[in-house]
Amino acid sequence: MAESIKRVGVIGAGAMGCGVAHVSAIAGYDVHLIDIGKQQIERGLATINGNLARQVTSGKLSDDDRKKALKLITASTDLQDLASADIVIEAITEDEAEKRALYARLCPILKPETLLASNTSSFSITRLAAATDRPERFMGVHFMNPVPVMELVELVRGIATDEATFETAREFVRALGKTPTVSEDFPAFIVNRILLPMINEAIYVLYEGVGTVDHIDTAMKLGARHPMGPLELADFIGLDTCLSGMQMLHEGLADNKYRPCPLLVKYVDAGWLGRKSGRGFYDYRGEDPVPTR
Repeated sequence: MAESIKRVGVIGAGAMGCGVAHVSAIAGYDVHLIDIGKQQIERGLATINGNLARQVTSGKLSDDDRKKALKLITASTDLQDLASADIVIEAITEDEAEKRALYARLCPILKPETLLASNTSSFSITRLAAATDRPERFMGVHFMNPVPVMELVELVRGIATDEATFETAREFVRALGKTPTVSEDFPAFIVNRILLPMINEAIYVLYEGVGTVDHIDTAMKLGARHPMGPLELADFIGLDTCLSGMQMLHEGLADNKYRPCPLLVKYVDAGWLGRKSGRGFYDYRGEDPVPTR
């Protein structure tokens, strides 16, 4: 366990925040989970409980360890409850204005020495850090989804991040049983800089009629040994998230190779966002997913 970190704050009880709370509690940290409403908190705690139970069923976790982890997690809607946190990981929606507004409310509550990290998958860490009172103690700690399963965490320093902050964050990530990789502060970092354009190109292949949804995903699963086809993966990530990431790459790097496919834009405009909305490149409303093209 990172010696200087005993209490972990997590803001956002969505999939990512719940995953971070989950793995932090299993590693033995006291965790406080925050969200804006009681309903979100209840849903988040139910998700954590269910995921821990699945790990017990699969033999990856003992029932005693499950119970210990649950006892280490508390939750509320009040940012004041993070006053004693040693590190706070922000995992709210990918909206820069919302993140900056949150930091403005959060920073006066935190101890001066508390580390602040963002789980952002694409925003500039330098720019986010500048919206806080502690840019030297701020950095990107980008977990992969689903957090309890995925082994990698991207560590991203802003221009002001000091070495002690980086070393503490890296030690903390390793204490969670994750493997850290280090990215420079460029749009989408490493994983999404490579992954999102691949997904976008798969959508172009569909858009241009080169292959159907089923044939594209089968080709990449069997021909490139991908565990999940790119269109299935896009639905899992969320098509709105994929579009937002491509728009950020396109704007941030000013290169047309990152132009979002018009078909991706159309699906998002229709509200077909993937698994979470019931329809994307597959229709999930029946017993089995069915390609929509």
